[in-house]
Amino acid sequence: MIITDKRCWTEIDLSQIIENYRIYKNHLPEKTKVMAVVKADAYGHGDAEIAEVLQKEGVADFAVATLDEAIKLRTNGIKGQIFVLGYTPISQAQNLIEYNITQAIVDENHAKILSIFGFRLKAVFALDTGMNRIGLDADFPDYCEQVIRKYSDILCVQGIFTHLCTANSMDKKAVEFTNNQIKKFEEVAKRIQDLKLPYIHCLNSAGGLWNKCDKSVFARLGIILYGLKPSYSNTLPEGISPALSWYSVVSMVKNFHSGETVGYGRTFKAAKEMKIATICTGYADGYNRLLSNKYYVLINGRKAPIVGRICMDQMMVDISEIENVEMGTRVTLIGQDGDEIITADDMANAIGTIGYEIVCNISKRVQRKFMYKLLESS
Repeated sequence: MIITDKRCWTEIDLSQIIENYRIYKNHLPEKTKVMAVVKADAYGHGDAEIAEVLQKEGVADFAVATLDEAIKLRTNGIKGQIFVLGYTPISQAQNLIEYNITQAIVDENHAKILSIFGFRLKAVFALDTGMNRIGLDADFPDYCEQVIRKYSDILCVQGIFTHLCTANSMDKKAVEFTNNQIKKFEEVAKRIQDLKLPYIHCLNSAGGLWNKCDKSVFARLGIILYGLKPSYSNTLPEGISPALSWYSVVSMVKNFHSGETVGYGRTFKAAKEMKIATICTGYADGYNRLLSNKYYVLINGRKAPIVGRICMDQMMVDISEIENVEMGTRVTLIGQDGDEIITADDMANAIGTIGYEIVCNISKRVQRKFMYKLLESS
């Protein structure tokens, strides 16, 4: 039994982040560099902390989703390229220049407006190769080339990028679609190769492991950096493991009698005498309410099923078969306790979502504790 004085917290193993990075990098072609994706607070793991240890490891390129995320990294001492993958309002363009941030250009209109305002900022054109999210339409390579050349000096264009939307799937049709995306990307890259743009990239986490693109200078390492899978069916290289564990504590233990119900809506009714524990975590902490009555936590190395609906700040679990549980006993929400393990991927699979959502949704009121152990040099 482990007693703690905390309510709800995560522990992020920074040494596992480095290990995941090293293993992934070793699976890439020698000339392919890694761009670390640390958007959404590094998928809930702590962006400044993750970027700092990666920078010390030699990573010089980082990707985020918003200008605010980029500025946070800069003001925390992150050097090199910081690339905003998504749209930045034109009114904020001056900050891109001030903080030396590289901006994605979502389409020709975006480039045109920036040029009208006279912002000669570092820019990378997005290409739409089939995801239909942002980018110049790569089905028309002549048009793409024309636009990129037109703005190559006006905006200090640094490169092009695209996103592979099915690279995590080994399904025959998905593989064919991914290969076609890469083919479209390479066609545009070939047409502008005389511009010698430094930032040409199309490989995401999955693409870097299971696809090849000779034109891609970077693999953008996102979810796998944190030890999670792009898709639940994926098998990651040996040694890549989750870096985040999530814990809570028991606040109360009580006897629960046959016929009694528990929680909002009385969705669980005891069929026998039971013992239940209240846990200090709920959906406001980011613990998904869809796990109500269908998942479990770990206490003293045993599974404790969730009973009743998960509340905003608390949940109840069945501890009838678990000994030595009392106020302050540690509860594992994600991580290992004895021989039992819960991963964000497993939790997500139970409710039909993805591990990304589980870790990204861990709220700010959940304390983050960063841990590091000395690793051997790669």
